[in-house]
Amino acid sequence: MRIYNKKIHWLDIVLLLALAAAFAFIWYRIDGALNYKWRWEIIPNYIVRWNPDKQAWVANLLLQGVITTIRVSIYASILALILGVILGIARCSKNLAIRMLARTYLEVLRNIPPVVVIFIFYFFLSEQLVTAFNIEDWARAIARQEDNQAWEFFFGDMRRFPQLVSGVVVLALFESAFVGEIVRAGIQSIGKGQHEAAQSIGMTKIDQMRFIVLPQALKKVVPPMANQFIAIIKDSSIISLISVQELTFKTVELVASTRAIFEAWITTALFYFAICFTLSMLFRKLENNNVPHP
Repeated sequence: MRIYNKKIHWLDIVLLLALAAAFAFIWYRIDGALNYKWRWEIIPNYIVRWNPDKQAWVANLLLQGVITTIRVSIYASILALILGVILGIARCSKNLAIRMLARTYLEVLRNIPPVVVIFIFYFFLSEQLVTAFNIEDWARAIARQEDNQAWEFFFGDMRRFPQLVSGVVVLALFESAFVGEIVRAGIQSIGKGQHEAAQSIGMTKIDQMRFIVLPQALKKVVPPMANQFIAIIKDSSIISLISVQELTFKTVELVASTRAIFEAWITTALFYFAICFTLSMLFRKLENNNVPHP
């Protein structure tokens, strides 16, 4: 059992004073030198608003962006996990061609700026998929239906479904490179003795990977995978560049219409922090519950 010293060290006081001084300086520059007029009173109305037609409170710009960010992050995480597992297995393949193809994909994506990758995937792949599968016309047909509540719950405004698909695809393809490396490390951490034991009882390579290696590898990579999922939420802000109406995109709209620059971006930062910090605490609790006790 670990015992932590809860006494405040002098260095903690110095850091707190430094943070307070930095905050005071920034506040002075905004409020004094820049002569900025704070308008925090308008922000709550852009989170939720009263709809007189429905006689209910409904999500406004910022909350709509939060919901879209969560949707994109969940779907992109699922797709990135699937692709990452495939890439991780390919990186450990005995076939040189498969290994080199997987490594090329991983190295290219990990060494190119995310913004460049997003635009390349968007214009050369995602848009082609939307056109090839006629997703735009299909989504518009659903949007015109009256009983489309289930579709809107999972995907939001169906008129913007093609943009959602594009955002999920490009984000998942980018993040799958990092997930693939995590899975590769997990697979290679399994000892050769277990492979030999599986071979001795007549298991094929596929069965070894399915029943022996992957279950243990995925359990070992839960902590870094959790961190990667949190990174996906933060990286989702990049897809605002391709007009996916997530939180960052909605914040830009709010700033353009109200000029409440600092209020909007500070609120957005708090939303991202609340989501990521909550997930961090949740994953930490799950990790602690999975740790075997002596």
